[in-house]
Amino acid sequence: MNDPVIVEDIRPLIALLAPWAGIIGIIWAGEKRANLREMFTFIAASVQAAVVLSLVPIILSGAVVEFHIWQIFSHVPMLLRVDGPGLLFACVASVLWIATTLYAVGYMRGLHEHAQTRFYSFFALSLSATMGVAFSANLLTIYFFYEMLSVSTFPLVTHMQDKQARTGGRTYLGYLLFTSLCLLLPALSWCYVWLDGGSMTMDFMADVGKVGNFGETTQIVLLFLFTFGFAKAGLMPAHSWLPGAMVAPTPVSALLHAVAVVKVGVFCLYRVYADVFGPEVLAKMGGEEWAMVIASVTIIISSLIALSQDNLKRRLAFSTIGQLGYIVLGAAIATDRGQGGAVLHIAMHACGKITLFFCAGAIFVASGKKYVSELRGIGRKMPLTMGAFMIGSLSVIGLPPLGGFISKWYLALGALDRDAMWVVVVLLISSLLNVFYLLPVAVTAFFRTPDTEKDSALKEAPWPCVVPLLLTALGCFLLFFWSDSLLQMVGLQP
Repeated sequence: MNDPVIVEDIRPLIALLAPWAGIIGIIWAGEKRANLREMFTFIAASVQAAVVLSLVPIILSGAVVEFHIWQIFSHVPMLLRVDGPGLLFACVASVLWIATTLYAVGYMRGLHEHAQTRFYSFFALSLSATMGVAFSANLLTIYFFYEMLSVSTFPLVTHMQDKQARTGGRTYLGYLLFTSLCLLLPALSWCYVWLDGGSMTMDFMADVGKVGNFGETTQIVLLFLFTFGFAKAGLMPAHSWLPGAMVAPTPVSALLHAVAVVKVGVFCLYRVYADVFGPEVLAKMGGEEWAMVIASVTIIISSLIALSQDNLKRRLAFSTIGQLGYIVLGAAIATDRGQGGAVLHIAMHACGKITLFFCAGAIFVASGKKYVSELRGIGRKMPLTMGAFMIGSLSVIGLPPLGGFISKWYLALGALDRDAMWVVVVLLISSLLNVFYLLPVAVTAFFRTPDTEKDSALKEAPWPCVVPLLLTALGCFLLFFWSDSLLQMVGLQP
């Protein structure tokens, strides 16, 4: 296979800095000029999405785009590089930021939330960090933006500023900083000190498979450190921070569980598995199957826990943990179709899950309800919201013609390429569990009789809440029918 053509271009940096320009306008407008403040948010999100999408033709032509930020010292650059998987992740994050911004306007105004300027500022900062991770060319760059995301999302998790928010925020930041400092940083330092040649920071293009120079025991230890060091991936037992972060406002939950934080975690693991170790090294290690087992256990246990959750957002949170397991499992399978399916699932799950969180927030704005048992008959009063919830559920389950089917199909094909039939069984069992904890929500809303007549005046949430969830529900269909370009980005044949 020929090396790709490298194109020097400033657009990755523009995508990274667009949110910072938006932050300046957001702070300048402040609380007294809310319309102007939110206009700056929309402008920043739109500029970022436009710049990211403009890179698609270059990547589809087979080239990669680079921009050198800073040479820290010899062999250690801060380097941005746009390739197919990174661009797919960036497209998902930037496009969904626009939808989430519109949704946040309806949600935050509908509930008269405090400190909205701070909220939008840190929201923009989080998307800047997400772009940095998506476009990182080596582990040093990815580590910098990974930590930046941890810190920038902390004020969002603790936005409510009550005891529950403070507790959730401490758990959130404690888990992420402890794992990154005690596991991830030692792994990165190990690679830096002992690997010769290349960038010395595990360049994702130049140093693929160099971990194979270590002994097998060292390889397994490094894989363990990386796997649990990127705790944003939500693998058990390093997952408790994720349900606890549900104390945040729903737009933040959507950011955490569909767009930025958890997707950054699994994307980082994809980079480690596919580009630091490489499929050949993983396949020859003889000890990497534990990663597949942990991902499978995470998928099944989190799905079983989701069955018992009456709080809708917590049910969706445990669902997210399971879906993240799909991505890690696909990356660990170490076949082209398995790892391609893992990257595809980042996009497919993001669109389906953000729809579900948008619906949960719209229900809360319109009715104050946040438990599944309270949703009897609510679908008759909020048919658009609950219809979108049904579509998002079917996509997460993996039924055609919705995007979730495409990614799960390639995950299964990747498992068969490795003769891992047990992985296909795990995928089938978990999809069945998805049915059991997602579809009853829509069934309760549409087909159960309301307990009281108090909901007679209930109606759909404000339009800024409803329009985004309808658009993301439509996106679940579009991802299925327009999947050819996505497949090409991740190196799979349509």
